[in-house]
Amino acid sequence: MIRVEDLHLHFGGIRAVDGASVNIAKGSITGLIGPNGAGKSTLFNVIAGLYRPTSGKVWLDGEDVTGLSPHALFHKGLLRTFQIAHEFASLTVRENLMMVPAEQPGEVLWDAWFKPGRVRAREAEVRARADEVIDFLEIPHVADELAGNLSGGQKKLLELGRTMMVDAKIVFLDEVGAGVNRTLLNTIGDAILRLNRERGYTFCMVEHDMDFIGRLCDPVIVMAEGKVLTVGHPAEVMKNEAVIEAYLGRGLKNRKASAMGPA
Repeated sequence: MIRVEDLHLHFGGIRAVDGASVNIAKGSITGLIGPNGAGKSTLFNVIAGLYRPTSGKVWLDGEDVTGLSPHALFHKGLLRTFQIAHEFASLTVRENLMMVPAEQPGEVLWDAWFKPGRVRAREAEVRARADEVIDFLEIPHVADELAGNLSGGQKKLLELGRTMMVDAKIVFLDEVGAGVNRTLLNTIGDAILRLNRERGYTFCMVEHDMDFIGRLCDPVIVMAEGKVLTVGHPAEVMKNEAVIEAYLGRGLKNRKASAMGPA
């Protein structure tokens, strides 16, 4: 679904992404992890169109989409959520969902004036889709609540719901677990698994919660210093000596040696 080849992004002398190459398989839930400053969020943002790479290529479903804007990528089926939810606080949950589909006839002044029947019909379709999403996420109790009044976890669920309002090919989740209590995080995880298994959604997620990653993701991509360090099953990755060194600053052998004292 996504292929990234020899991607570089430099900010002056800083190599935020330094030759990263990754593949995200269709139908997978792929985790992207690494220590702070590893370049994972920057890679995420290059793929999602926020940054244009210094060099390298990004393909979406076989099409070169390098440097396309988030708006253009949205229309091609690449969607993302944010670590800090971007809800419309003064609109209800249902209204937030109904805002997502593009090119609704009610947005065109001519149609609003002279084709009100078409506007009403499309609005009814979008509302029905929003109610379906609300039922799927099991949040009917907040459907008419202002989004600004939701808890942090409920806002993350709303962000996930917004990706369901269009035909997404792949959804990038940016630290969906950040600031979310364990109970609601399990609910979010259940929704992601159901979307993947029942509706064929492809996901890629940046996440620091390794229990959450271990439950949902296979494979996991590990980054360090702007490069891909390794790729594999979560259990295998966390036993990898290079991964341990990247996270802890020294390898497992050194840790054991320290625990044993001087030779």
